[in-house]
Amino acid sequence: MSFRGKIVFISGASSGIGAATARAFAAEGARLLLAARRAAKLAEVASEALASGAESVHSIDLDVRDHRAVQNAIDTLPEEWAAIDILVNNAGLSRGLDKLYMGRIEDWEEMIDTNVKGLLYVTRSVVPGMVVRGRGHVINLGSTAGELTYPNGAVYCASKAAERSINDGLRQDLLGTPVRVTTVDPGMVETEFSMVRFHGDKERAAKVYKGVKPLTPEDVADVIVWAAGRPAHVNIARVLLTPVQQANSLLFHREE
Repeated sequence: MSFRGKIVFISGASSGIGAATARAFAAEGARLLLAARRAAKLAEVASEALASGAESVHSIDLDVRDHRAVQNAIDTLPEEWAAIDILVNNAGLSRGLDKLYMGRIEDWEEMIDTNVKGLLYVTRSVVPGMVVRGRGHVINLGSTAGELTYPNGAVYCASKAAERSINDGLRQDLLGTPVRVTTVDPGMVETEFSMVRFHGDKERAAKVYKGVKPLTPEDVADVIVWAAGRPAHVNIARVLLTPVQQANSLLFHREE
């Protein structure tokens, strides 16, 4: 499938997997609709995407936790950007690594509001148009955490288990339409993920990757573009990818 001229909407596009996905689709000549909260960083990604070959880029300053803002952003898109072909629901985060009974409620709310409700808000705003147009592909970012809960991460793991259920339910509900639905579930990826989880504690974040060669954001972006590029009658329901040194969300082989 050629992506030239296709409109690809990526949430959480200002860094990490979202930014890498923008660059990967840009290299294929896609038109990129990029959304994130950090406008300055998003502008940098937009410039990189244009330099990488994107046909055009339109950026939106957007917090997916605000359902009214999400709907308004989609409803007020310029006409030439309204017919979204591919939605990459990438916006997400983890906060804290605490025992459940000691967790910070504000951390729980941020994860649930972003990873679950934000996913629903964007999907609800974009997918009806895909159904009407008779084409489209929704690619959701899950995690190995969604299939196996790890200690001190119950709420984040629950949010990614919810993503998996929402993904599968959406695919069922779209049966009979040409719209495809995929979840891409990475294991350990070295991004700002751990810095965000530990509220900026660089030393603690660095320990997460000690002794392991993790996936890169580009590894995940490559899988996203591959899944989107299958023939129109092929739906990749789920891709689970990990570093070689990771078996699941609990088991790692760390080199000394």
